[in-house]
Amino acid sequence: MSHDDFAFEPIPGLPERPPAGEVVLWQGRPDTWALAREAFRIHWISAYFVLIVGWRGTVGALEAGAAGALAFGLPYALLGVAAFAVLYGLAWAQARATVYTITSARVAMRIGAALQVTLNLPFRQIANADLDLRKRGTGTIAFETLGETQFSYLVLWPHLRPGHVRSTKPALRCIPDAAHVARVLSEAADARVSAPVVTRAPIAAIAAE
Repeated sequence: MSHDDFAFEPIPGLPERPPAGEVVLWQGRPDTWALAREAFRIHWISAYFVLIVGWRGTVGALEAGAAGALAFGLPYALLGVAAFAVLYGLAWAQARATVYTITSARVAMRIGAALQVTLNLPFRQIANADLDLRKRGTGTIAFETLGETQFSYLVLWPHLRPGHVRSTKPALRCIPDAAHVARVLSEAADARVSAPVVTRAPIAAIAAE
């Protein structure tokens, strides 16, 4: 029997329905392979084991020929395959549990494979957004927020801008078609920030004036 851990969400990725007038413009999640490569460094780990297997295999071949190469290199090859599978599995779990949402008023991030957290970033609290675009079209959009809001590195990782440990910046990490998403975000933020803010003053205050 299938089970959806997030069946309680009225809209996937959002803990409650958006208020009247707020529209969901885009939703997505990290690309698993891009996340495994950039956050979990799976390519560096794989390259390390390739070098180890090559070195041990060469030593074995010099001592006992092909049989020695197999005996010396195979254990490390199996360890490398296991490490690759674990890292890719972790990246897959993170990507599957994540939903990024851009609405007409905010950016919402439902993150966390083990501990679910939903982060809301209203456009009026975002000072800047930076796009790190990769060759295959995937990319990361990192946010710099206004005020003194602090974000826990351990809670956000890997959904943050790489290299910023002291001042963590939440990010839409390794998303496909990142250039298009950046345009959607920019247009929505510009429209929201430029819109006038109308507040209701108490009738007594108006009468006093």
